[in-house]
Amino acid sequence: MTLAITYLGHAGFMLGDGGHTLLVDPFLTGNPVAKHAARDLRCDYIALTHGHSDHLGDTVAIAKATGAAVIAVFEICSFLGEQGVHRTEPGNTGGRIMTPFGWVAFTPAFHSSSFEGHYLGMSCGLVIHMGGVTLYHCGDTGLFGDMRLLGEIYEPDIACIPIGDRFTMGPELATRAAELINPKIAIPIHYDTWPLIAQDPKAFAPKGVPVRVMRPGDRWEYTT
Repeated sequence: MTLAITYLGHAGFMLGDGGHTLLVDPFLTGNPVAKHAARDLRCDYIALTHGHSDHLGDTVAIAKATGAAVIAVFEICSFLGEQGVHRTEPGNTGGRIMTPFGWVAFTPAFHSSSFEGHYLGMSCGLVIHMGGVTLYHCGDTGLFGDMRLLGEIYEPDIACIPIGDRFTMGPELATRAAELINPKIAIPIHYDTWPLIAQDPKAFAPKGVPVRVMRPGDRWEYTT
């Protein structure tokens, strides 16, 4: 089975199984490295790790234009409802939401979550099962020991791990995170969007875990 993966830049992805399309953290407008425009994307679902503007991004505009359902923690879904987005699937840490393409589970992430002064619940990671492939998007987070347990439980094929430092792990801690999770492939994210989080992805070098560096706009297919 196959999952098509397009890197939107920063922490954003477009995932497809041939029948459904899911966007993760679609921050495009105002993203200096984005190669896609929000108006050009079509999807069935949007999944959010947390509420910061560089992750919530273009969710409202895309959801209204496409009718996509938004999967996020309860507080984000309530906030989006106030913005006129009425197809939402609220959940929270430790929970799982079943979908026509598979499922999305919420994992812990050590980070904050707000938008323009609105508290938007706990920050999360996402485990997405789609196209027979399991992808763990760590969200914005620091290193924590239960990443090993999450790896044992979900056995992710792919882990998307922030390496930008300052607001998340840097390459050294992200390397340890990848070794704890032990996915088949690790993708570094949340770096080089601005000078403040500029990093050399070569410094992200987990032992025993192949790294695939994706540039904004890159697309590839992972087959199990």
